Amino acid sequence: MNTPSLGLLRALTALLLGLVLFAVSASAEPPRQTPQTQSDIFWSFAPVVNKAQPAVVNVYASRTDKRPRNPLFDDPIFRHFFGEGGNSGPGGRTARSLGSGVLVDASGLVVTNYHVIEGMTDVKIALADKREFDAGIVLRDQRTDLVVLRLKGAKSFPVMELGDSDALDVGDIVLAIGNPFGVGQTVTQGIVSALARTQAGISDYGFFIQTDAAVNPGNSGGALVDMRAKLVGINSAIFSQTGSSIGIGFAIPVNMVKIVLAAAKGGGHQVRRPWLGASLQAVSREIADSLGLDRPSGALVTDLSAGSPAAAAGLRRGDLITAIDGQSVDDPEGLGYRMATKPLGGGASLTLLRNGKQSTASVKLVPAPEIPARDPIKLTGSSPFSGMTVINLSPAVLEELSLHGVSEGVAVSDVEDGSRAAMVNFQKGDVIMSIDDRAIGTTRELEAAVSEHRNYWKLTLARGGDVITTMIGG
Repeated sequence: MNTPSLGLLRALTALLLGLVLFAVSASAEPPRQTPQTQSDIFWSFAPVVNKAQPAVVNVYASRTDKRPRNPLFDDPIFRHFFGEGGNSGPGGRTARSLGSGVLVDASGLVVTNYHVIEGMTDVKIALADKREFDAGIVLRDQRTDLVVLRLKGAKSFPVMELGDSDALDVGDIVLAIGNPFGVGQTVTQGIVSALARTQAGISDYGFFIQTDAAVNPGNSGGALVDMRAKLVGINSAIFSQTGSSIGIGFAIPVNMVKIVLAAAKGGGHQVRRPWLGASLQAVSREIADSLGLDRPSGALVTDLSAGSPAAAAGLRRGDLITAIDGQSVDDPEGLGYRMATKPLGGGASLTLLRNGKQSTASVKLVPAPEIPARDPIKLTGSSPFSGMTVINLSPAVLEELSLHGVSEGVAVSDVEDGSRAAMVNFQKGDVIMSIDDRAIGTTRELEAAVSEHRNYWKLTLARGGDVITTMIGG
């Protein structure tokens, strides 16, 4: 028998040792190292910032509340010790708000947060190049906390390209650009730390991008930008116990911004969205166990509106909606967001779990009907209801005001500042159900009921899901 030579044995041993070392090095983490070339030292986000920053603006909003002039305010000693309640001009008090915004159309359309300009009457915009413009309000959408403004007096503005928030992944690098604390335009960097946050309590369509990029007061309405310098979100809120950034910021996904922007460009004064017409409930651990689910997820149908798209599609109470058009649904807020970001017309496919079996249903993407008509009436006179505007209930009004579990009464759509209704603390979204045990079904019935003079009124109204009966003075 031939035996291998000593040289061959050494060669085989070296080969085996090399293979072992290669396997170990391949499985180990790459070694840490210092920059190897001069170009490594100059890595920077500056190219992204330079492309995105010109389209980010500062938003200055104000409102002057006129009031009768008190001669006491002219006394310099009084003003020194007591002031006039803040920044005040002759005969009035000025409220101010500061935020950020993003230019999204070359004609001068700016998107910012609704809460930045809420209650304000005058809006000014300062661009990154120091130019300033007055702005008019094109469309307010309180439900998403978004508003669209239009700059006055110029054209051909820098624009930020809109990205796709559904393409984001946790861990993606993002930049937040805005005007924190009014110090001037500032850029901070972080990552997407979570997606589809639905319990932030910021707007009706809770479905937020969470980031650890530093976001502070004044950043509201500013841009969350990806590494292609595209807008992926509008920074809206922070979670903080101090009022300053602790690394948890929330941004409205740009795919929701696109729907609001399309409505504004189309000349609408409000955003019309698809209506499902179903009451939904989150899935608890107990419900998940009873349905044989391995985790609590989905939107459980608890009720259906007659004639709604959900009813027409054959949905039933007890159905569990787990996906829409193939996109998974974790809770009712997630389904609401997915519905709200779909254009009207056509349909959507819902994936259901019914009696342990999976099925699908096709729903039409149509807006909620305004039947009966709103018939708005502003109440006047000396009653405690004077100064409020009321409208009839319809599926559209219920959707618009986010009213749940209410089917009778009239809704308060506005309360005039300083009115008797405001002093009684009536609020937008209140539903007046009865006056002195007399059911109120229309705005005309309420107008007739409050036109009668009396010293006390027995009132039943719905607010925030609760029904309240109380006595108010006349």
